[in-house]
Amino acid sequence: MINERDKSLSRREFLSAFTVVGAAGVLGLQRESFAAEPPPETTKLRLVPIRGAICYAPFYIAEEFLKGEGFTDVEYVVAGGATEGEKLLASGGGDLHVGFSGRLIIRVDAGDPVAILSGLHPGCFELFGTNQIRALRDLKGRTVAVTDLGSGRHVFLSSMLIYVGLNPRKDVNFVTHPAAEAMRLFAEGKVDAFMTFPPEPQELRARNIGHVVVNMMMDRPWSQYFCCVVAANRDFVRKNPVATRRALRAILKASDDCARDPERAARFLVDKGYTKNYEYALQALKDIPYRKWREYDPEDTIRFYSLRLQEVGMIKATPQKIIANGTDWRFLKELKKEMKA
Repeated sequence: MINERDKSLSRREFLSAFTVVGAAGVLGLQRESFAAEPPPETTKLRLVPIRGAICYAPFYIAEEFLKGEGFTDVEYVVAGGATEGEKLLASGGGDLHVGFSGRLIIRVDAGDPVAILSGLHPGCFELFGTNQIRALRDLKGRTVAVTDLGSGRHVFLSSMLIYVGLNPRKDVNFVTHPAAEAMRLFAEGKVDAFMTFPPEPQELRARNIGHVVVNMMMDRPWSQYFCCVVAANRDFVRKNPVATRRALRAILKASDDCARDPERAARFLVDKGYTKNYEYALQALKDIPYRKWREYDPEDTIRFYSLRLQEVGMIKATPQKIIANGTDWRFLKELKKEMKA
């Protein structure tokens, strides 16, 4: 439980605490980066997160680090859903975005000017099932709730189904409902499975509803690849390479801080109104392995999901073409060396 003092922790205290925790490293990196590279080409940066997405915590917490990188005007253009966020990024209405790798691969295949820059973390989705669903193959002929066809939930589950030999277009009955309604139907046993996204799995566990069939943070092969990745508008990257590098560095620093102090990160999300329940947010942030950006190769992720989505029929391009047209690893490679990843 949170005591009254914890509840009253102000945003200023929170940011100050983050600054103290990482002061030596942050200041050292700033000295090195400011000495070794020019200032950003633009001091304005527009970040496009998705409303209610707890797992995007580093994107929000990066604000203070972005100021240290020379950005004086940081704007959060919060999208109502993944489709809206991707459209904003592609149209130039935003500069950087975090999203599910599978959906961004689909946008690259469609020709959107998207450049995937880095992995962020390898998991947040969890598939919950009733007692009759013990494995993915048990979904054949069953009803599964997702928020929308083409959503991250739908795309990810489709890639899992094709991997185990099921055809998601024929073997599973997908029904679409808003998340709260889908959770209610699952709790009432009116659907056989529900593809969840934080804080829904935390709530289902707290209420002892259903059980986890697949947890992409723990279960292979999904746990070996990034779920969410950092992407940028390709024109922004071309015009502002220094700003892109600095912005990505700030996000990766914030990701390390989420791993280091999930309690403060969760409180920040609640205080800022990004989510309501502190306990659910804290559990999600503790579960998500944010430091995996240091270990995994994001190109493996793009190749893996591109193959799955090609098999499903969601994309036409080969993995090699997706990588060539939709990724830019220059900045990540440099930052891994600089940040000793």
